[in-house]
Amino acid sequence: MPKTGTADLPLHYGKAPRWLFQRMALLAREVSLAIVAEFGVQEMLRRLADPFWFQSFGCVLGFDWHSSGVTTTVCGALKVGLKGVQHELGLYVAGGKGGTSRRTPQEIEMQGTHLDVAPASLVYASRMAAKVDNTALQDGYQIYHHTFVFDQQGHWCVVQQGMNVDRHYARRYHWLSEGLRDFVVEPHSAICCDQRGEVLNMVAQESEEARHVSALLAREMPGKLVSDLQRLQDLELPSRHQVWLADVDPRRLEKIFLSTYEQQPQNFEALLGMSGVGPKTIRALSLLSEIVYGAKVSTRDPARFSFAHGGKDGYPYPVDRATYDRSIETLRTAIRRAKLGQRDKLEAFKRLSLWEAGSSEP
Repeated sequence: MPKTGTADLPLHYGKAPRWLFQRMALLAREVSLAIVAEFGVQEMLRRLADPFWFQSFGCVLGFDWHSSGVTTTVCGALKVGLKGVQHELGLYVAGGKGGTSRRTPQEIEMQGTHLDVAPASLVYASRMAAKVDNTALQDGYQIYHHTFVFDQQGHWCVVQQGMNVDRHYARRYHWLSEGLRDFVVEPHSAICCDQRGEVLNMVAQESEEARHVSALLAREMPGKLVSDLQRLQDLELPSRHQVWLADVDPRRLEKIFLSTYEQQPQNFEALLGMSGVGPKTIRALSLLSEIVYGAKVSTRDPARFSFAHGGKDGYPYPVDRATYDRSIETLRTAIRRAKLGQRDKLEAFKRLSLWEAGSSEP
């Protein structure tokens, strides 16, 4: 499955101090170099796509262990840290927070000459991952951060985050291209937070009929759709639909319905990928699918949910700069020696990890 997990994090404001971010970038680079040297580029993508590994990575880098900022800061540190070595590694980072996320397609295309695949396929994957989590899965979180990490062969992962200001929480979404079958059918393979809510989940398996009917409806004359939506205003609906219906103004949707009619999308993925088709359009079509045509939509929420150097906010203790610098230098030296055929330090790290794994067994 392309989506590997979701994480819910309390919404914290502020940013990492400059002295810490510089170290985070350096350590992120050395960790990446070590993983790629030992296990290959695809393993780095797999780890970034694992919400638990990503959270642990943020702890090791010394950021606040549980706040929303770990997502944006870790991705930013990785992007800065890999500058200058991305061609050597064959690993590239595009996108980021806010306006930077909207430059993701251009940043992917800039690496076109270094890739073995057409950048257009990666741009499409980036765009669809964002569309699914922001439009097809309406869980109350507005996407504001999108990082797309990819290699020369066209493998990729996505780390993106949405914000719910009312709940003061952010939700992180992880995707991985490995095993990708379908962007719009049950893309979750891990659930990692305990917070649930009422959602519109058009990518659930049980929403198959609603996806099919929505695509059919999008090919109808816009006047008929607007008329049906206006008629729904007088129906007695379940409480969750009353909330959704209040957000739907049939007259404002007529323009986008005209666009879907003219383009005749053949399936739900094509509909979702259309420019201008956003949450309100999908919500309106899902209402018509369920209430008028009986194609039920899932409301299942697909989400539930350190200490190496300390944390930015002093938890579990303030960042130990001397230890942090030693960690960077130790990894840097080990990687350099491994390139020269002297793998003793990297082998020592491996033996240590095996010992730790054994010591945790009952």
